[in-house]
Amino acid sequence: MSLRARLLNLSLRFFEKPHLAKADDPVALRDGFERKARFWFRAPRGSRFERDMIGGRAAIWALGPGVARGRGPVLLYFHGGGYVFGSPTTHRAMLARLSALTGMPACLPDYRLAPEHPFPAAVEDGLAALSALAGRPGGVALGGDSAGGGLALAVLGASLAQAGPVPRALFAFSPLTDLTFSGESFRRNARAEVVLPANRAHQAAEMYLQGADPRDPRASPLFADFTGAPPVWLAAGDTEILLDDTRRMAARLRAQGVAVTESIARDLPHVWPLFQGLIPEADATLSGLAGWLRSP
Repeated sequence: MSLRARLLNLSLRFFEKPHLAKADDPVALRDGFERKARFWFRAPRGSRFERDMIGGRAAIWALGPGVARGRGPVLLYFHGGGYVFGSPTTHRAMLARLSALTGMPACLPDYRLAPEHPFPAAVEDGLAALSALAGRPGGVALGGDSAGGGLALAVLGASLAQAGPVPRALFAFSPLTDLTFSGESFRRNARAEVVLPANRAHQAAEMYLQGADPRDPRASPLFADFTGAPPVWLAAGDTEILLDDTRRMAARLRAQGVAVTESIARDLPHVWPLFQGLIPEADATLSGLAGWLRSP
């Protein structure tokens, strides 16, 4: 583990985790994350960002240096933030880096957030975005992180259930796949986790579900049927409270005949690839994922 990653863990534990443990205003959370993202997350020099409408929602295209929107394969990415905060802007730097590494343009839809737009609004927006891009030559690689990773899996499961478009691949960083929070790591790693306060997870889930069943596969893709799904790549850190969301998701996918690549990192924070350009582990993870996405 690099010195930079160790220092990042300390910073997140002493500053970000206590902040998230106390924050209860969604608007303040959104504004704060936007400010932090502008400071911490930097795109490769020469990256471009273009605004668009995809599936009836605003979206941002993140284009690495020399990458055009073109007509080839596209990365369709759902940002994290507990279905309550985050935006295409907060995640566009990481996707510009992944775009540069893969040569593929990345599209980040501005899906609706809770509590103003509860479940299943985000899933509906995700399905609309997938349908809007499904006709591109080369297909769509669907991705996301944290709640956005869960959303990507939920969209895939829902599209399969509806006999809708199927992406060429799916990838997710530290995905939230179980809104019942039944994974053992949710309790076992509560102290070791450096970002997410376990005691606030149910509140975010309540903002999103607003009475809906957390076992609905569109809310918790851990309970979905993925028969016929494309290859899936999942990553999580071994000290995350969401570790078992990835491990159990990978096991369920394999049991349903899906090819899964599962990467469990040692002592790295929740969605560490966001810190590309700052810690070498983030750059290495994105490079490894890019190789997987480029493979036939």
